[in-house]
Amino acid sequence: MIFADLAPQDAIGAVLVHGVKLGGQVFKKGRVISADDALTLETSGVAAVTCVKLTADDVPEDTAAAVIAASLVGPGLTATAPFTGRANLIAEQAGVMVIDADGVNALNALDESITLATVDRYACVEPRQMVATVKVIPFAAPRAIVEQALAVAQDASPLLRLAPFSTKQAALIQTTLPGVKTSVLDKTEEVTAARLEALGSSLVSRRRCAHDPHALSQELRAAVSQGCDMILIAGASAVADRRDVLPTGIERAGGTIRHLGMPVDPGNLLLIGVLAGRPVLGLPGCARSPKLNGFDWVLQRLCADLPVTRADVMGMGVGGLLKEIAVRPQPRDGAAPHAPTAPRVAALVMAAGKSSRMGQFKLLMPVDGAPMIARTVDALLASSVTDVIVVTGREADGVRAALGERPVRIAHNPDFEQGLSTSLKIGLAALPTDADAFIVALGDMPKVRPEDIDRLIAAYDPDEGRLVCVPTFEGKTGNPILWDRRFLDAMMTLKGDAGARSLLLRHGEDVVETPVTGAGVLIDVDTPEALAALAGRAP
Repeated sequence: MIFADLAPQDAIGAVLVHGVKLGGQVFKKGRVISADDALTLETSGVAAVTCVKLTADDVPEDTAAAVIAASLVGPGLTATAPFTGRANLIAEQAGVMVIDADGVNALNALDESITLATVDRYACVEPRQMVATVKVIPFAAPRAIVEQALAVAQDASPLLRLAPFSTKQAALIQTTLPGVKTSVLDKTEEVTAARLEALGSSLVSRRRCAHDPHALSQELRAAVSQGCDMILIAGASAVADRRDVLPTGIERAGGTIRHLGMPVDPGNLLLIGVLAGRPVLGLPGCARSPKLNGFDWVLQRLCADLPVTRADVMGMGVGGLLKEIAVRPQPRDGAAPHAPTAPRVAALVMAAGKSSRMGQFKLLMPVDGAPMIARTVDALLASSVTDVIVVTGREADGVRAALGERPVRIAHNPDFEQGLSTSLKIGLAALPTDADAFIVALGDMPKVRPEDIDRLIAAYDPDEGRLVCVPTFEGKTGNPILWDRRFLDAMMTLKGDAGARSLLLRHGEDVVETPVTGAGVLIDVDTPEALAALAGRAP
């Protein structure tokens, strides 16, 4: 990789290292200098720009990030499209992350150009949560290092995977002593049920007995006969020894004790046993509280069908001091910090136009054997968008019929003839309340590809000021455009035939040009000639 200050003509094909302001125009860091860009720089009086040129031994940052992330995708994970050398791995469902720490360290030790960051080992994660990120330090990685990284990932097989939660049925047995308040027992049942429900499991049996080994053993046998997958015991008194009431009761019922105690605080006095092939846990006193404790760590693994051995428990000491710290979402008092998640991006498809230049309603005309609107919607559904909303106007019934059983929502605009802004407002009003951003797509752009949509979503990052993502192909801007939700109110003020593009000039600092590899972002079909050209035949 060559890093140098180059004259504009010598910089063609190079990547800009520092942004350049040219009056009202800005060339941002990471832009690949085109011949037109070089001419603009020259005519603006720019003598040289700092840039990098890649050699045959370099892998561009996005390509490197994408192939490394793909090699790390174990069961239950998916990778996002890369942008600025970063590709994220996302959990497909709730579960526990299983991470080969040695493999992660080996990959990170290869070279400073490649980094991999993950959540903690055995972290409890939610659907769509970001669990790892691959970052290639700009603007490329040596090809030999990328190949070594792929070899590390292949050797680990898999280096990262998600163990999903499975539904478990649990029994809770509480032992009592004189003076124990019923309200305490009721609260323990409530907290325990909530813990299990958060992991996709349920508390199906609630039993109480005297704090006595014989009474406890009887309740344990009853829980086994009921078919519970795991048995939890909340003792009236903490376990002080392997000969105490809880371990003795487990052994009298025919079970064995695997381990007592753990290097996690709160949670030191956890007891792990097994009875009739199912785990039996003697809970520490802190488990009566919803706050995170060592019991949570063991319960999460069991609900994800991960074995918990003595060695596993004794390896929890590093990071096991849980008092007075903020944690990722757990059943606890108060609000927990929000774990990073993949953005929820909805898509609005503008399908309400009059098609006046076409002479007939174009969205129902065939493109590659299917109605144009169906081609456009299929690309969005194949991307990472979470919702697709189609705004109809003219020929609304025909559009519905063309989309068939596709999982989209229809928002009809009875006032479509009053201009594009009316359709945009109808679509915006139908946005899901949990959408972080939305893509405004045109129904007459059937050549936009799913990977182009995913590229826009990958570019979106409010924390880094990338709030509006505009696709570019060979230096030309196109559609669709992704907008952060904060622009919703401003769009609701638009009138007549004004589209959202009028906001781009007002919010240039929030706009990121997003290069894509498909020319479809520049192709809309407004005339019979354009449709004929799209189909590859003469008009």
